[in-house]
Amino acid sequence: MSCPDCETGKLLPSEPTGVMNPDGSYLAPQPEGGLENRVIVLLSDAFGLPLKNSKILADNLSYRLSCDVWVPDLFDGKPPLKVGQLKLPDRAGVKQSTFDWIKFVFAVLPSLPSFIMNRPKVVDAHIASFILKLKSERSYTKVGAVGYCFGGAAAVRLGSTDLIDCIVICHPGRFNLTLVNSIRVPSSWACAEDDESFSMTLRKEAEAILFTMKKNGNASEYEFIDYKGTAHGFAARPNLAIPEVKQGYEKSFEQTVSWFQKFLS
Repeated sequence: MSCPDCETGKLLPSEPTGVMNPDGSYLAPQPEGGLENRVIVLLSDAFGLPLKNSKILADNLSYRLSCDVWVPDLFDGKPPLKVGQLKLPDRAGVKQSTFDWIKFVFAVLPSLPSFIMNRPKVVDAHIASFILKLKSERSYTKVGAVGYCFGGAAAVRLGSTDLIDCIVICHPGRFNLTLVNSIRVPSSWACAEDDESFSMTLRKEAEAILFTMKKNGNASEYEFIDYKGTAHGFAARPNLAIPEVKQGYEKSFEQTVSWFQKFLS
């Protein structure tokens, strides 16, 4: 679903340079001389494509990785959340008051039908169909996925399929921790210090599951990197005026690039 942190965030500087497609997806095309066999699928947060940040992230990844980066429209043009609904903390250590939570509940209530319509079963089927179409229509042989918040939880679930070769999970939304047992591809996790959706307790439990699985020969490579001073959303909607958040955003981007360079080569 959602949490107060999902309502916060800032716009990234610059403007998207890619292409919107008839199906509502966004393509950040590979630079000239890029790798035609490699592709990244970026799974957005609950703001979807109307928030330009996902497009800018896709552009930046395309440039750094020399490959196509696609951002599917997970919500058929009607994302559950809109920017600016609430003003809430965008760094670690700032606690929500009872009044903040009450405001959050009333702000999110109108979005509940959309979250129900875009429940995991529906979104996952849409993502699978999108990736299969890409594979059938283009010459991609290596597919990576990166997800943020809502898309981060989707990336966890996607990691249990044979549709992709590796995943990057950035401050994921809520998901059933037992899903970690099913991840079958290399996974990299970018974690916030404060996160209502993926608390440090859950983060440690997820790592413990993967550690045990790998010890028993049942898990692929994984890594967890924590970013001090950050809150949920820092990798997708950072307040760049806060030094530790800016650093977390930049380093988590480099983490993403490095993971794809390692496992999509």
